[in-house]
Amino acid sequence: MGEGHLPVLVDEVLASLDPRTGSSIADCTVGGGGHAERLLEASSPDGRLLGLDADRAAITEAQRVLARYGARAVLRQANFASLYDVAREEGFIPLDGVLFDLGLSSYQLADPARGFSFAADAPPDMRFDEEAGLSALELIDRSTDRELAGILATFGEERRAGRIAKAILAARAQGRLMTAADLAAVVAAASPARGADAGRIHPATRTFQALRIAVNRELEVLGAGLAGGLAALRPGARMAVISYHSGEDRIVKRFMARESRDCVEQPLPPVCTCGHRAQLRVIVRRGITPSADEIRRNRRARSARLRIAEKLAPAST
Repeated sequence: MGEGHLPVLVDEVLASLDPRTGSSIADCTVGGGGHAERLLEASSPDGRLLGLDADRAAITEAQRVLARYGARAVLRQANFASLYDVAREEGFIPLDGVLFDLGLSSYQLADPARGFSFAADAPPDMRFDEEAGLSALELIDRSTDRELAGILATFGEERRAGRIAKAILAARAQGRLMTAADLAAVVAAASPARGADAGRIHPATRTFQALRIAVNRELEVLGAGLAGGLAALRPGARMAVISYHSGEDRIVKRFMARESRDCVEQPLPPVCTCGHRAQLRVIVRRGITPSADEIRRNRRARSARLRIAEKLAPAST
């Protein structure tokens, strides 16, 4: 596996999930198969892995990388929102571990035809499943400047969202926005990097991130995926989630916090009537971030945060 495909926080994931002989683990964003390969190695000789990905190209790449594991690796093109149903269909219930590695895979970024890259000489598609939903360019074409600014501010935390949205729509109307490279150039001209961002990240980073998240409904489906993962786990098994964006991390943090409490009513009443019971124990409160050495080796790791929780046994009645 090339340097561009290094799995993020892989040693920490292995330590957290502790895959063993005979275990069944779901990698819900199998991507290029980096984490999956290490999980299968650690669970030799008969551990099994269910790999999901909404991206057909990701499944093809994972099939190539994991071919030597034969039937131990079961791969399905599916959004992780359907994790529980797919795991049940494939005979993986209950699971001994669940991994979500959110965001964009490096091999997707490297494929110019997909339009994820700032330099891509192709329309900005940005869909994980190229047969579903609107492309990023179609989303731009259907948005008002107010709607587009909202997407950039909400999903990209872009401080200059209004200015950038107007520049994008103007360039599109004038025929100057046909490719991902054009989009990157328009954003850079409208909002050049300044201060701490100068020389550190491309000026279009937040815009590309926001459009990708919106196109793939990433924050919308994350809650369903986490709930499915929790339902699929056996008591004592763990869920590990790597996020790269503060919006993703907030959803993960809140999900784990909610599911680690008995009562979820707000404000807390003198006597709980909601009937909710804790199902998780959070393992590391602040999450785990990569070492400086890992970030030097793999720039994709720089914004990563790993959160881990363990499923509790049902309370005795």
